[in-house]
Amino acid sequence: MKTIQEIESEVINEFAVFDDWMDKYAYLIEIGNGIEGMDEKHKIDDNLIKGCQSRVWFYAEMKDGLLFFEADSDAIITKGIAGLLIRVFSGQKPQEILDADLKFIDAIGLTQHLSPTRSNGLLSMVKQIKMYALAFSAKK
Repeated sequence: MKTIQEIESEVINEFAVFDDWMDKYAYLIEIGNGIEGMDEKHKIDDNLIKGCQSRVWFYAEMKDGLLFFEADSDAIITKGIAGLLIRVFSGQKPQEILDADLKFIDAIGLTQHLSPTRSNGLLSMVKQIKMYALAFSAKK
């Protein structure tokens, strides 16, 4: 199984292929289209990310000491960002998620190229993932 750092490196290398931000957005949309639809029963207010302009749901469950995430959004770029975060964090131990520094977000230029509202949404998604990790590590 790959570490968070190994996955982050892959993501950085994939985004480095694109010179233009329109291509990077297109790739984000592709990532969003690639994530499996979230089970409707998980699309509840408790799973809605606060601080996001669009509606984004995150659901987490623990299997064999690893945390797995599902996400969905009604906004296509936001769904791509959620897909990226799922790729990096899903299937990892809660403590590794809590310890992750997330340098890939700046390295691929996300923070510089997202609108302020999307940037806030991204931070809210990361915060929620870390909250899930904290909650599940406390349950152990």
